[in-house]
Order: sequence, then structure tokens, then C-alpha cells
Amino acid sequence: MATKITMPRLSDTMTEGTVATWLKKVGDKINEGDILAEIETDKATMEFESFNSGTLLHIGIQEGESAPVDSLLAIIGKEGEDISDLLAGGSSSDKKEEAPKAETKSEEAPKEKTEETKETPKTESTTAALPKGVVVVTMPRLSDTMTDGTVATWLKKVGDKINEGDILAEIETDKATMEFESFNSGTLLSIGIKEGETAPVDSVLAIIGPEGTDITGIAENFKKGGAAPAPSKEEKTEEPKAETAESKEETVETVSDGKRIFISPLAKKIAEEKGISISQVKGTGENGRIVKSDIENFKPAATSQASAPQQETAAKSETAATPAVKPFVPAGETYSEEIKNSQMRKVIAKRLSESKFTAPHYYLTIEVAMDSAIASRNTINSLPDTKVSFNDMVIKACAMALKKHPKVNSQWKEDVTVIHHHVHIGVAVAVEDGLVVPVLKFADQLSLSQIGANVKDVAGRAKNKKLQPAEMEGSTFTVSNLGMFGITEFTSIINQPNSAILSVGAIVEKPVVRNGEIVVGNTMKVTLACDHRTVDGATGAQFLQTLRQYLENPVTMLA
Repeated sequence: MATKITMPRLSDTMTEGTVATWLKKVGDKINEGDILAEIETDKATMEFESFNSGTLLHIGIQEGESAPVDSLLAIIGKEGEDISDLLAGGSSSDKKEEAPKAETKSEEAPKEKTEETKETPKTESTTAALPKGVVVVTMPRLSDTMTDGTVATWLKKVGDKINEGDILAEIETDKATMEFESFNSGTLLSIGIKEGETAPVDSVLAIIGPEGTDITGIAENFKKGGAAPAPSKEEKTEEPKAETAESKEETVETVSDGKRIFISPLAKKIAEEKGISISQVKGTGENGRIVKSDIENFKPAATSQASAPQQETAAKSETAATPAVKPFVPAGETYSEEIKNSQMRKVIAKRLSESKFTAPHYYLTIEVAMDSAIASRNTINSLPDTKVSFNDMVIKACAMALKKHPKVNSQWKEDVTVIHHHVHIGVAVAVEDGLVVPVLKFADQLSLSQIGANVKDVAGRAKNKKLQPAEMEGSTFTVSNLGMFGITEFTSIINQPNSAILSVGAIVEKPVVRNGEIVVGNTMKVTLACDHRTVDGATGAQFLQTLRQYLENPVTMLA
């Protein structure tokens, strides 16, 4: 009997998923464990494997489309099986009259798919209206958080012959500028997004097909999802002229000192904003063209050298005659820029806003004497192949304190409060796009050196965007450390569904009073943010007392 496959929940915060790539097509034989598709969540793009065997009878979500969790993703069953009842929402497959129609549609989809390949995840109604051999290339999704792309440079122009594997353009994503290659062969008939322009994923990037094919109205109707109208003779003759004019505008040429300078519109715009003379910039693009990266990486070393004689002349003139003192009037250029929010930044904003405005936060701060911890760390790090940080010691102390105060290791739900008796500590790690929180499972059972190795591993993979969503799930408590940046004291927003988060400041050397005398000591401030729904003030205070005992006497963590 046919089986419905639904959009899986691949992370704890996932509410909808996007099919990035289908690795199987309708009619393919599926074995248990085969990778069906790559699915993009709010955290990463992951491979989704089949838990069933049979034939792929139906695809419910096309490439590039998003759908809520549990939406119909695909149907797997026996070859030729009637799935009309499943498509209608039923559970049986008794109708036979409607089966051929449903099967015909599902078989037409892979034929169009083989022509369009990965670049044309559009609707059947649109692809059916395309002339034979014509492929609409759309703005690709080149990263898991990409929503828009900017064409930095076109490496091909209208009329060029395109072979499969040729680099069409350089596209700037939210993470890097990447080369985009063609998966089709033919002639470049149209360019939909000019150099320097930005467009959403799946916008019409270009059209490839047989030379001389009339493509009038295809791009406009592709966006709308309708059928392309039959072109008139007048439009046929005018189309190549328009394309030629547009293609000429793709490269801006500037003449300086008798030499012609090639520069992309985006690079020229940035150069003007930064006040950079493009005659001093060396282009790395095709035929020496100046591209965006050349402007961004330009260092005006020559400018300072050229201005040296002028500075000497000015200095001589100042010594010869003292000019009248004029009041200084500051002058400058008002400048602002808008940076598009990445998917990660949107998720961070949503989760922290929910935490701050739903959980009643309060804060408890203590100052810990760290002289014994410093001495203990120096002794531990003197051992071969051993490296322990103060943050590792804080994590270990928190894990052991949570075992003694499980109410801090809790989670609020509407009907119950969940007390966790296992300790999974999340460690906040700053990355280029924002903040991620990898989780150390059963941290209370790990030694200091094991904690140090694990933190180094997950932090490194987090910064290289190689963490799996499962490694960021299940925390019961979180530690955030800004001490390495010189921050002495701060407060954090609780990482829900946790009930508390510890903010760790820098170790400061200062005068302290001990045994009635003023001596030099090393102290560190830590602040516990608590959810008052689950953690009362006295409970949080007792937890901090235990934490202080462990940190001020590290040998007790070995007991």
C-alpha cells in the first residue's frame, strides 16, 4: 500500500521547510535509506532519507518551495498503484478511473524536470508553455540562509554559446561571492538581472535555448506563473535590438589618461561612495575589469606617496608665512547603509524577543575570588597535551551546581514545570552571522580536559558553519562568556526553554580585603538571569553560593 511522506521536523525550532534539491524523481525505485531530497531548515540544509521502499509515485513540494511541517512531501508505493485517494486526503486506494489522470501528471513532471534540471524549480503550467529546448534559469539558493542574490559580474553576454559547466556569472550571497555555472547547453537568449542588481531567490536570472528562438513574454509570465503568449512579428524583430542595448550597458567604460577602464556598475557605485579613484585600482575580472571585490580590497598606498610632495610644499609655505587663524568647521558626508537580515539573524531576533517578553527575567550577581582557580589552571596546563580555560572551569562548576540545585535546571510549561535531572549545558558561541549555542551533553560527567576539548571542537565547527542542528538542541542551562573581550559585568537573555543563563565577566586584578588586610586579588563577576516562573530568588542565590564554592576551591570539583 502507498505511504505518504510528510515534511519532517529536522530541528526543535523548525516550523516549515524548503526543498532545496530533489535527488529522486517520480518513477524512480526507492530503497530504505536512500536520500530523497535536501531540505533547508531554519538552521541548516540537511539530507532527508527514506524509511520506506518502493516507487516514488508523487512529489508534493517542488524544488524551491516551502511548506509547513507535516505537509505532503511525497508518496511512495508500488509501481502503477492508484494514489488518487491519498492525494484527496484519504487512506485507501480503490478509485481506478482517476488513476490514469493522476499518473499522467506525475509522469509529465519528471520530463520537464530533466530539461530544467536544478535551475528551474517552477510550476508545471509555466514550464509547459516554454518553447522546445528553452530553459529559464532562476536565481539559485547558494547558501542555507540566502533569500536574495546580487549579480556581481556576468561572464557571458546575450548571444554567447553556453556549454554545460560554463560559468555564467558571479553571484553575491549573504555569505560570499560565488561562481554560478550552467547546467544546460544552448545560446544565452536573455539576461533578467543586470550586474549590480539584487533579486529574490527563484527570480528569472537568464533564459537559455536554441539560437533564434522567440522568447517574447516568457520572463514576465514566468514570474506570474502563467503561459507565455504567442509573440507578434514586430516583437520578434525588436527583441534582439533591445537585448543588444541592454548587454552593452552591462559593462561601464571610463576613459582616463587615454586608457579605457572597464568596471562593473556595482564596483563603480561603491568606488564613488568611498571616494576611490578607479584609475588607481587594478581589476581582477575578465579583461582586467574592476569588480566589487577589487574596490573593497583596495588600499590607497599610492595616494599617500603621491601626496607627500604636496605636504612638503605646504609645510614650507607655512614656515614662510604664518596664516591667519580660522575657526575649524567640521565637514563630512552623511552616510548610512542598509544590510539585509540573514535567516539566522531573523531567527535570533524572533527567539530572543519571545524569551524577553514572555519570561519574567530577574538578575543575581556575585563576585568570585579566582586566585585558587588561576593556580589550579596553571598546574593543569603544565601537563603535556592539556589545555583548560577558565570558561571550561565555569562550565564544570555550573554542571555540578545544577546537580545540587535541579530547580534551576528546569523548564516552564503551561500545566507543569519540568525538572531535568540530566545536565546539558549550552555554550554561546559568536559567529559571523550572529550567535549559535552548541550543547555539551551530560556535562557533569565530563572532566575539565574533556570539556575543554569538546568546547574547542564545537566552537570551531560553529564558526565554519559545520554544526548539525542536533548539536544545538536539548540544552537545560546556558553559559555566555564575554570575559575574553574585557567585559567585567553584563546580563543575558534566557535561552528558552531554559530557565536560567549565566553571564561570565573578565577576571580583574584589584585591591581586596582579606583577614582585615588590603591585598591584591583576582576577582570575577558572574550574573545569573532567572525565569521567575520556575526559579525563585532564594533558589537562584543558593545556586550561586554553590557555584562560588566550586570556583574558589577547584579541588572540590574532583570530590
